[in-house]
Amino acid sequence: MRTLKALLAALAAAVTLGSANAEPVVIRLAWVAPLSNWASVWMEKKDLAKHLGKSYTLETPRFAGTPPMVTAMANNAVDIGNLAYSTFPIAIQNAGMEDLRVISDEFQDGVPGHYTNEFYVLKDGPVQKVEDLKGKVVATNAAGSAIDIASRAMLKRHGLEDKRDYTLVEAPFPTMRAMLGEKKVDLIPAVLPFSLDPELKKISRPLFSSRDAIGVSQFIMWTARKPFLDKNRAAMVDFMEDTLRIVRWYIDPKNQKEVMEIAAKVTKQPPERFTWLYTKQDYFRDPNMLPNLDALQSNVRMTKELGFIKSDMDVKKYADLGIVQEAAQRLK
Repeated sequence: MRTLKALLAALAAAVTLGSANAEPVVIRLAWVAPLSNWASVWMEKKDLAKHLGKSYTLETPRFAGTPPMVTAMANNAVDIGNLAYSTFPIAIQNAGMEDLRVISDEFQDGVPGHYTNEFYVLKDGPVQKVEDLKGKVVATNAAGSAIDIASRAMLKRHGLEDKRDYTLVEAPFPTMRAMLGEKKVDLIPAVLPFSLDPELKKISRPLFSSRDAIGVSQFIMWTARKPFLDKNRAAMVDFMEDTLRIVRWYIDPKNQKEVMEIAAKVTKQPPERFTWLYTKQDYFRDPNMLPNLDALQSNVRMTKELGFIKSDMDVKKYADLGIVQEAAQRLK
């Protein structure tokens, strides 16, 4: 009996020692846009991350867009990707990533009281209503992007189809104002911070918004693959707890001055340009990082109707919100 007790005690000690000596899980969090994506500013408040370096470490690789990010996730080179509502079903249906899961919100467009993306035409131009875009040139950042889906949806509602009724050209957001001003295109999408450009305001006016086109959208969300979540669930809860603490700090109005200073550091621009950041002038960011799955379902249906995916899908089957919910419970 004593021998058995001694053996069990030694085994328990070995398990405890093994857990204590376990290497932290490496979490690779991808991002694209400075400030809009939490990964771009997360490390600036790492002092709030009490589990960092203990149960996990964080790497934040940047990508030019979500298509290469999807490729990286398919090859297990990235653990968390911030995908758009359009990219998410495309990754599942077109890239075969059936194990992809929505794990949290990043930001939502069109929520009442918050910013929504706008689509601009020249103030003195010929386009006065959506129907006037027939035969015109429409700019987009990338075919199949969330912005692109909203634009196509609005034009389709007014009887206009790509190729048949208008010409679509792709261009980076920083070049949009010049293209509109030089009359190379007739409609441009303007997202933050480009929509706040005073030079754009001088020459243009909004024709419609993303809210007008598709209502509320789960514009960007964090996604991860099920095997990674299953294997590293404890570390992921720790990570999401730290992330929630950081997110809540950024969206707290009392921290606005420091937020502006961080934004200036990250973008190499004057801090006074960021009075809008993480306020009601910005997109809506859920303080519990819970995504709007009803909005996402509607967004996915729209993506299907426009031909970018073959069939509709039940987004709740591709969501795992238990991690962020458990993390939120810890902070109550």
